[in-house]
Amino acid sequence: MNSTVATAPGALPAVGHALAFLRDPLAFLASLPAHGDVVAIRLGPRTVVVACDPAVTREILSAPRTFDKGGPFYDKARLLLGNGLGTSSWQDHRWQRRLLQPQFHAAQIKAYATVMTQEAVALAASWRPGQVIDARREFQALTIQVLNRALFSLREDDQRLLARALPIAFDGVYWRMVIPLESWFRLPTPANRRFTRARECLRHVAANAIKEHHRTPDGPSTLLSTLLDARTDSGEALSERDIHDQLVTIMFAGTDTTADTLTSAFQLISMHPEVEERLHEEVSTATGGRPLTPDALPALDHTRRVVLETLRMFPPGWIVTRVTTTDTHLAGHHLPAGTDVLCSPYLHHHDPALFPDPNRFDPDRWLPHRNDTVPRGAMIPFGGGNRKCIGDQFALTQATLVIAAIAAKWRLRSTSPLSPRPRMSLGPGRLRLICEPRTAANPSPRPGDDPHPESDL
Repeated sequence: MNSTVATAPGALPAVGHALAFLRDPLAFLASLPAHGDVVAIRLGPRTVVVACDPAVTREILSAPRTFDKGGPFYDKARLLLGNGLGTSSWQDHRWQRRLLQPQFHAAQIKAYATVMTQEAVALAASWRPGQVIDARREFQALTIQVLNRALFSLREDDQRLLARALPIAFDGVYWRMVIPLESWFRLPTPANRRFTRARECLRHVAANAIKEHHRTPDGPSTLLSTLLDARTDSGEALSERDIHDQLVTIMFAGTDTTADTLTSAFQLISMHPEVEERLHEEVSTATGGRPLTPDALPALDHTRRVVLETLRMFPPGWIVTRVTTTDTHLAGHHLPAGTDVLCSPYLHHHDPALFPDPNRFDPDRWLPHRNDTVPRGAMIPFGGGNRKCIGDQFALTQATLVIAAIAAKWRLRSTSPLSPRPRMSLGPGRLRLICEPRTAANPSPRPGDDPHPESDL
């Protein structure tokens, strides 16, 4: 890296910028563009180059062989995710993506939408007026159930293990990624022991799923059966560890991230009555007073814009890291092989040059005539290039249907301030919401409508 790359001020001896990053990572990232389009920071002994301009981020994401997944950040992520689709190098990513892609084709998403709707309606029906819910826990349980029915077919006790282990495991990985104290994580502290147990739990769940599939090989086709029948480019069957890595990767990508998006969305909705009112009107019109079905999805335009605006303000994948595989140039700066590079969708999504008044929750940004003015590559909640999240449409469809199913029955009230918590995924963390019934949730029955529609699917 040559001397023309700007270096962020304020580095401390030994730890560099690690304390500033840990104290408030979003504010720290937001401070970097003032120093240049490409800015170097130090996290302990490591120098990391941060892309502060979306054009630079596009350059990184469009060259996956030069800017590959690797380096110290991914070494930590692989403690949990192994060599799964989200962490593998470009050579393995090609065959892994080809293997898993059929599970996320449009026809499959349409089939999954039925499961998503049924589970969302059941969740909404389980709440009671005045109940205070832990939103993230409720949505995590929902996303685990959807993922299980759609892709895995886990046993009930393994689903419960998964719900307990995932938050501990992913928090543990995050702290190992950002705290440059390797020796600390080898100590037998309570947190380190919890992390070890959570990793073992996830391996246990994956092993049980494989065992169960072998016990009932004639069951329905799932992601797991696809993995068990798969062959690598060299014609070899996947090992149990290969299958474990893919399962845990999909578990994370399909549960924690969507749960955080839903939690953020309902906090934002509760703070913006005009958005909530339009949401309720749209859902009532789309369902006609009947229980929600996936057929209503094309009519949920405003609901989908609520999801997109939530993803802009609080993208679960708030940072993306890469490592250079060879000497290269980035925005005119020379980077030697092995340079750690960091991009932040959160940073770009809050750039006022790209999104005017970026801290304002405005779903109408995504109306067609306004969406067309958003620069290419500015909105990247699922990453970009050929490493873009494989489950982007799965996540968008699920979030839209869940918000609609809950909005058909409830107003969720938050008394907490808006305070995003950056971890492996970005969301509000623990959030209490109060369930208030909608007093005029449905329009008047139309001629021929059943005057007493079922309240559940």
